[in-house]
Amino acid sequence: MKPSAALIIGGGPAGSAAAILLAKAGWRVTIVERKEFPRRKVCGEYLSATNWPLLQSLGIADAFADLAGPPVRETAIFVGDRIARAPLPHPRDSSGLWGRALSREHLDSLLLEQAVRLGVQVRQPARCVRVMRADDAFRCRIQLLPGQESEEVPAGAVIAAHGSWDLGDLPTERQPATSRPGDLLAFKAHFQNAALPAGLMPLLSFADGYGGMVRCEGGKVSLSCCIRRGRLEVLKREEKQSAGDAVLAHILESCPALQPVLEGTTLTDLWLSAGPIRPGIRRCYTEGVFVVGNAAGEAHPVVAEGISMALQSAWLLTERLIAGNDEQTVARSYTRAWRQSFAPRIRAAAAIAHWAMRPRLVTVTLPFLQTWPKLLTFGAWLSGKSKLVIQPT
Repeated sequence: MKPSAALIIGGGPAGSAAAILLAKAGWRVTIVERKEFPRRKVCGEYLSATNWPLLQSLGIADAFADLAGPPVRETAIFVGDRIARAPLPHPRDSSGLWGRALSREHLDSLLLEQAVRLGVQVRQPARCVRVMRADDAFRCRIQLLPGQESEEVPAGAVIAAHGSWDLGDLPTERQPATSRPGDLLAFKAHFQNAALPAGLMPLLSFADGYGGMVRCEGGKVSLSCCIRRGRLEVLKREEKQSAGDAVLAHILESCPALQPVLEGTTLTDLWLSAGPIRPGIRRCYTEGVFVVGNAAGEAHPVVAEGISMALQSAWLLTERLIAGNDEQTVARSYTRAWRQSFAPRIRAAAAIAHWAMRPRLVTVTLPFLQTWPKLLTFGAWLSGKSKLVIQPT
C-alpha cells in the first residue's frame, strides 16, 4: 500500500494520532469529526508512562508535559472506610518519566492542531454517512453540519476512529440496542481543592460500580466512574436529584474513605454522562475499513488504559500502512499485533472491574493487599501500565 490518501472518521486521540503519523509519511489525510473542539468528554484522562515515546513521535510531548497534571506514581483501592496503597509499575526504559493526566478538551485539541500543522484537512463538525468501495479505492460521503451540505471525498484507505458510543449506519458504528439493568453508564466531573495526594490514582469500589480519581491540569481532580443502570434508577428514585449528584452521593455513602478527599471541594463543571459502555474485543478490519481506538476494542475504564490503547492502536496500524504492504497483509498483521498488545489488558480489566463492583469481596481481600501491596502493583502491571508497545527511539 503506497503513500496515498486516507480518510479518518473521528478526530479524537486515535484518529488524530493516525492522521499525524500518516501525514509525516507523506500521505494526504482528511479527518471527519462530528463535534467542535475543544470538547469535554467522559474519560479517565490518564495517559500511562508507556505513551511518552509515541507522544515524542507525534510532536506533542513537550506541550503535553507543560499542561498535564503531576506525575502519577502510586495506585490505591478505596473500599468502605479503608485504603490500601501501592507503587505503580514503571516501564522498563531509561526515561524516568511517569504517567500523567490531561483533560480531553486540551489533549484532543493538542493532537488535532498538530495534525492541521502537518497539512491534514479537517471537516468539523461533520460526519461520514457512507463509505463506498470502488475497485482499490473508496468514495466517502461527508455531511457537513449543521447545514447538512454534503461532499464526496476519495480515499485510498479508510480508518474508523469514531469511538464506541456514537450510533450510526456505517458497518463499524454501534447499532441501537435494548437497555438492560446491567448496562454500565459512565460519568465524569472535575473538582477543585480536593485533598488527593498529587501522585496518587486510586480505584474506588462501591456497589454495582467502580470509579477512579487523578489530578490533571490546573490543580483539578478528575473523578470518573461507571455504575449499573439498575442501581442508578433506584438511586434517582430515592434521592430525587440529578444523575451525577445521585451517583456521587452513592459513592460517598458506600466509600467513606473518599469523604475527606472531597470535603470542601468545588465542582468546576457539570457532570458528563455517556454509555452504556461495551467492553470487549471487536474487529480491527471490516469491509475494507481499518478500525482503531475504542471502535476496535475497549477495556473496562477501571484500569484507565482507554487513551493509551487508542493512541497505541493508531501507531500499530499506521506503521503497517506506511510500510507499503497490500491491504490484506496489513489487516492480518495489524489484527495480530492489536490482539497481542491489548487483548491481555482487556481481559485483566474485566476481572478487576467485576471484583471492584463487589465491595464486600474487595473488603475480604483488602488485608492481603495491605500486607502485600505488590499484589496491587501486579494488577496494574497486568492492565498494561508498563507494557511498551512503542519502543523509544
